[in-house]
Amino acid sequence: MAQKNTILGCLIILKFAIQILAIDSGYELHRDEYLHLDLGKHLAWGYTSVPPVTAWISFLIIQFGNSAFSVKFFPALFGVLTMVVVWKIVEQLKGGIYALILASVSVIFSVLVRVNTLYQPNSLEFLLWTLIFYFVIKYINTESNKWIWIAAVTFAVGFLNKYNIVFLLLGLLPAILLTNHRKVFANKQLYFSFIAGLILVSPNLIWQYENGFPVIRHLNTLAETQLVNVRRLDFIIEQLKFFMGSWFVIILALAAFFTYKPFRKFKLFFWSYFFTLFLYVFFKAKGYYAIGLYPVLLAFGSVYAEQLFSKGRLRYLRFPLIMIPVLSFLALFQIVLPVLSPEQIVEKKELFQKIGLLRWEDGKDHDLPQDFADMLGWKELANMVDSALMQIPDKENTLIHCDNYGQAGAINYYSKQICTDAVSMNADYIYWYPLEEMVINNVILVKDSRDTDTQREFERPYFKEVTLVGEITNTYAREKGTTVYLLKEATQSINKIMEEIIHSRMQNPNLN
Repeated sequence: MAQKNTILGCLIILKFAIQILAIDSGYELHRDEYLHLDLGKHLAWGYTSVPPVTAWISFLIIQFGNSAFSVKFFPALFGVLTMVVVWKIVEQLKGGIYALILASVSVIFSVLVRVNTLYQPNSLEFLLWTLIFYFVIKYINTESNKWIWIAAVTFAVGFLNKYNIVFLLLGLLPAILLTNHRKVFANKQLYFSFIAGLILVSPNLIWQYENGFPVIRHLNTLAETQLVNVRRLDFIIEQLKFFMGSWFVIILALAAFFTYKPFRKFKLFFWSYFFTLFLYVFFKAKGYYAIGLYPVLLAFGSVYAEQLFSKGRLRYLRFPLIMIPVLSFLALFQIVLPVLSPEQIVEKKELFQKIGLLRWEDGKDHDLPQDFADMLGWKELANMVDSALMQIPDKENTLIHCDNYGQAGAINYYSKQICTDAVSMNADYIYWYPLEEMVINNVILVKDSRDTDTQREFERPYFKEVTLVGEITNTYAREKGTTVYLLKEATQSINKIMEEIIHSRMQNPNLN
């Protein structure tokens, strides 16, 4: 036991160390992270962009000082806990030291390093998927009803974190029906636990109903602007990339459900994997949505590998097999993680392009991977806003109005001058306009590079003075060309105008 704990402790330290080293200091926070942090200032049971759990975590981050370290700590923590749960699954499957190490290494040196660098719902999501699979295994091994209840509560938390977890359930149900475990549907505790889970998520469902189900509008927008560019073949190819160094472990897991007698009772995991993949392919989902399916398979495959390579000359393959995920990661970490500067990435652009990492959601290739470009230019933007604010004596009556949530969130995070938070008609910021707290006399206007009204012909009739403050010049930033304007001394009621625009947007969210 002491040996196991020592090894696990070393692996936890290794995982945290890799996450700390996974981002070059030249990058800033990601555009999504700014939005998620601002949710913590407006606690509610629902949001347009995500369910409420992210806001609760953001509230904690803000209490801890809102530093970049505290922002990055939570996804790293969820990544470590995912590895620990895989460790516990291996123990539940009667795996030894070798299986524990192989499974843990396969988790550490995988796409999860990239996932765990960003403060998004994904890190917690994949942890919760792995936990639910663990509780299913516990139930199969013990037939204790408490694991049904724990799984139901975990699913409820997962639902309040990201609705994508519904696909886990949709994949599990037909898989259970195909096996002898279908008898669970005669267990009344299953239905009682389902009702309990429904009660837990009901505040969010009520919020969705009262607000016209914004999640549906969000999914429609996602389908029209992003998923339309997703090709089903690309989804399948991406699955091969996520755990490139550990696919032999995953293949062993899928085979073990039929060839290794102790695992035959877990065959539902085989069917669940393919049912869920089928649903994702059918709906043209993004490839990373399926990452939560793999940690449990790594546990099964590692235990089976331990059995296969335990005797004769095959035992000499044990160490090389552990090194495959490590060496694969070392060969690719400069490509899949933001450890190279933008200039260094451009120098290797051909390599990035061949792998497909320069393809953005618009279906086109760019200089940097989209996530990397989303971590640049924000401080420059906040500095321009601060420069504009220094020219205004009545800052408390100044509205900072942005084109998108990334701009608003970054200004709120980096600005040293603002008296009121920046807002936008985009995402949840549309609900946070301080129209009742201020009489708008000045506006700092942030427009993205697609804006064509560079002379501000629309706004000039409403202000005595309109000046261009500057624009983002960072060549590699996704926000390159975003401009900042200062509109001083309103000649009409800007509050009333904004109220009308907000009302119109809420009635028709697809308006530009």
